[in-house]
Parts: sequence; C-alpha cells; structure tokens
Amino acid sequence: MARAGTLRVALAVLLLGTGLAPAWAQTRCADHVPQARPQNASRDIVGADLDTIQERGWISFAVYEDYPPWSWEENGAPKGVDIDLGHLIAGELGVEARFTLVAAGENLEADLRNWIWKGPIVGGRVANVMLHVPYDSNFACRVEQVVFTGQYHVERMGIAFGKAEYPEDKPVPAYFRFDTVGVENDSIADFYLTAFPGGQLRGNIRRYPDMGAAMAGLAAGEVKTAMGPLAQLEHGLTADLDVHSPPLPGFATGSWTVGVGVHFAYRPLAYAVDDAIVAGIGDGRIQEIFRSYGLTFSPPELR
Repeated sequence: MARAGTLRVALAVLLLGTGLAPAWAQTRCADHVPQARPQNASRDIVGADLDTIQERGWISFAVYEDYPPWSWEENGAPKGVDIDLGHLIAGELGVEARFTLVAAGENLEADLRNWIWKGPIVGGRVANVMLHVPYDSNFACRVEQVVFTGQYHVERMGIAFGKAEYPEDKPVPAYFRFDTVGVENDSIADFYLTAFPGGQLRGNIRRYPDMGAAMAGLAAGEVKTAMGPLAQLEHGLTADLDVHSPPLPGFATGSWTVGVGVHFAYRPLAYAVDDAIVAGIGDGRIQEIFRSYGLTFSPPELR
C-alpha cells in the first residue's frame, strides 16, 4: 500500500518547477486564508503539554504502520528507525515512549488532523508527536494547527540494481526504455516514471504493493532495477545488489526533509523534541540508529 500521507507533500516538492506540481505547492501561500482553531476541545482531543507529559511519565508517538525501515510491528512490538528515534526523544525528556502505529490517510493533511490536532472520527486519539512528517514551507503555512520541527533526515530517491547486470555504468531513468524497473504502486517513483516525457518508460514499469515486494522482485530477477526512496531500497539490499542516487531529469529536487509534527498549542513540547533531536545528531546517536539498520544517514542543515 502506498504511503499517501507521507508521499503527497514529498511528491509536490519533487515536482515543483516541472509544471506538474499541484497549485497549492506553487503559490507560496499567497492566497492562504487562516484556518479556524479548534475550540472547547477536551485534553484527550488536543493532546498534552510538556509539564503534563513529564508528570505522568510517558509520551505518545504516532508512526506509520507497515513502513520498514521506518516503523513496523515485529513479534508484537514496534520496530524501526522512527521507533528508536522516539525512544531517544523520550529518554531526553525523562519519560517512557509509547507508540501508535497508524494507517496513512488519503493525504498528509488527514494524517495530521487525525493524529495531532483533532483525532480520528472512529477510534483512537491524538498523539503528542507524529514522526516522519515531510517538511515543506509552503505546506507548513497552510496547516496552522501543527508545528513542524525536529527535522532529522534528508531522504532522497534512489535506484537499486543487480551488480552483475550493471558492472560498469549504473542505471538511470533513461535506461528504463529498455530495462524493467520495479516501483511501489502509486508512489513517487511510479508517478515520476509514468509521466516521463513521451510515456517512453511505461511498458517497462512493474508495480508492486510496497517497496519490500519490489526489492524482493529485484532480488529474484523479476526486474532489472527498482526505484524508490533510498532508505527503503537500502533496507532491501542483498550481497548481489547495490544502490545509488543519480540526478533525475524533470525533478526540481530529488530530496526532502523529514521531521516531526506537534500540536500548535504545545510549542514548549515542540522545542524540547527539537532539542532532543539536535542533541542526538550532535553526539552521533541518531547516526548510529541509521547505521544499525544498514541505512545512509543524511543530516538536515541545522539552523
């Protein structure tokens, strides 16, 4: 299943300047109308402040389900980079980390509404922090109920391939006129390759339910390459496979930053989470988390 909540904003960022980006991603918020603030809501709905979290001794995180290497359930326990990051943040705050694995909604706005500032229509309640929220300044000014902070990684697109198939030149999108490529269905890579000028690549695109299946298909020889976010490709590498992140024609940018989302009413909590992430990057703990999953860590520019 494609991660609609995490991918829509990233897709808009990647397509800026190509003429394919949605209108809201191109206007720089010039026509933005301030949103209504939730009123008369109980604390169960709007979350909790930093003092309350520290007094009760635990903090809740919303993370995406079935989203390796970032977050998934294994033997009844949550696992992944974002899970380890949540424990790091909680440790810095002196509290226990608790996680809710959530399904991606139809878009990122729905995910933030459901898990940060309002709550789902049926079942569940908001979390104190949502992890793996892609950051884009145009989008951030339109979702005023959420503070976007704690940027902890720059994700980029990549192409995985068999070493024996490409002993010299590494594959780039132009190769897919002749070579097959596996992608996650309805993902950024799928949209990009399908829209490649003239539809030249469509016949060689093989769609899989998720990137894990695409990488398994590559390892089994069903396709010659696979394209998707670099971390997901690296998570599925075997000794016979390699990956690189080449320039991508038609993309305004091949990378985006991921961070956290916190309810707008709890800025001290947002600041504390941000401080925890900065500390984790500064002393190497976050780098070690990525290394433990076999991933390349790309730190954001800290300002």
